[in-house]
Amino acid sequence: MNADWRWEYDPDYDHVAGGVPRHVVAEVERLADQLVDLASVGMDVSDLGNGPRPGGLRRMDAADGWFYFLVAPRDPLIIIVRIIPPFDAL
Repeated sequence: MNADWRWEYDPDYDHVAGGVPRHVVAEVERLADQLVDLASVGMDVSDLGNGPRPGGLRRMDAADGWFYFLVAPRDPLIIIVRIIPPFDAL
């Protein structure tokens, strides 16, 4: 079990979360922290959320929007690649 899990935006915060309402970003970051906590205690988080297969791109609901993430167990890293805000915030 590796307790050194973390999460990051890829390529960076401005690209992924820039312009997204702060309450949506806060919820995404809260959920990312929970994914890190689960991974840190040994749970396989690569099949959480929705996606065609475990280990690939995953989709998770957040604050009436959703976000996409990847799990890189060898790094150990959760990578947030895109945040989609609710329709009324577009």
